[in-house]
Amino acid sequence: MKLLNVDTLDEAREKLLSAASGKSPAAEKVSLKESFGRILARDVRSEDNIPGFRKSTVDGYAVRAADTQGAGDSIPVFLKVVETVAMGEAPEKKIEPGQAAYVPTGGMLPEGADAMVMIEYCEKFDENSIAVYDSVSPGRNMVAAGEDVSAGQVIMEKGTRITAREAGVLASSGVHMPEVFAPWKVSIISTGDELVAADVKPEPGQVRDINTYSLLAATAGKGFETVSTAVIKDEENLLEKAVEEAFKTSDVVLVSGGSSQGDKDHTARVIDRLSHGGVFTHGIALKPGKPTILGYDGESQTILAGLPGHPAAALMVFELLIGWLHRKLTGQKEPLSVPAVITENVPAAGGRTTCQMVKLEKEPGGTYSARPLHGKSALMTTLTRADGYTMIGVNREGINEGDTVEVILF
Repeated sequence: MKLLNVDTLDEAREKLLSAASGKSPAAEKVSLKESFGRILARDVRSEDNIPGFRKSTVDGYAVRAADTQGAGDSIPVFLKVVETVAMGEAPEKKIEPGQAAYVPTGGMLPEGADAMVMIEYCEKFDENSIAVYDSVSPGRNMVAAGEDVSAGQVIMEKGTRITAREAGVLASSGVHMPEVFAPWKVSIISTGDELVAADVKPEPGQVRDINTYSLLAATAGKGFETVSTAVIKDEENLLEKAVEEAFKTSDVVLVSGGSSQGDKDHTARVIDRLSHGGVFTHGIALKPGKPTILGYDGESQTILAGLPGHPAAALMVFELLIGWLHRKLTGQKEPLSVPAVITENVPAAGGRTTCQMVKLEKEPGGTYSARPLHGKSALMTTLTRADGYTMIGVNREGINEGDTVEVILF
């Protein structure tokens, strides 16, 4: 097995999506407290009106708007106060013409009232009445029942990630057991004779293992569950044993290193030998990330990815392929992007799509400029300094200073 023709990024994505088309994560119901960071597996409809009753947005008096017409700073109208409504309780009386009821912010308006007058525009006239110095229109300083959300309305679409904002909306709608996608289970295998643990001082020729930790963070950021990690020497039998073991528990197996054409690069052979379906991509016309391997095991339904050993390249390939596939299969939106003006000429890699890291700077008027960050794929600091990246197409010679590009945000 030896594949000589590299795929474009789009071709690799199409092959990956075709091979793993049935890999959409299973759905499960979890408690709202356990749902943070998870992806909704179906549209969510509100079980109730929000708010469930007519609610005051100010501290003041519930009135009939018609009773306040003509009121002003020097000409008040006088209304009889018939009730004080407590928070969390329903009013007991209906507001008749010439009457009012005190209602705190967030309290329920009595029947008959159709507006609120802020307490700043009211003055006690005697024990049972007030002078009102503001003319209000119907609906003023209040929200109607169901004005935010009506019962049965779709409040969140499939593919939405549950963050603090979504959790609050779900709670207010009575959705306490949202249906979310089960997290993909991932195994991470880092290969290299030169690798030592992060807490070990490297000897000459050795480097600390970066990819295990950066990929752990990347998978966690997608909501995946890492079930195993391994750091192994560049020996084919060790890699085969690690990958074979990972099949048993994983939806995705990530192997970093061992993916190019060197004498010790075993990843393609191992994936092709172990998987039922074999390697379908060996090399992508992408910078950084050309030595990328993709395969799929049909029996265990496991996605296999041989990532470049260089840390920045490994993370970008993970995002552009595995992250992309997960978004497609779960209905998530693509990452946010902003237009920005490039600050200098950037040449492209001939025949390859170039992923160019940039630093965004806000300009007067609210527009952005994008300053290219130059660094080799082995250098992690390029990623840590970048706000995002822009893609230079395979058929382009580069981008010129002053061009407007779309920057995909990290």
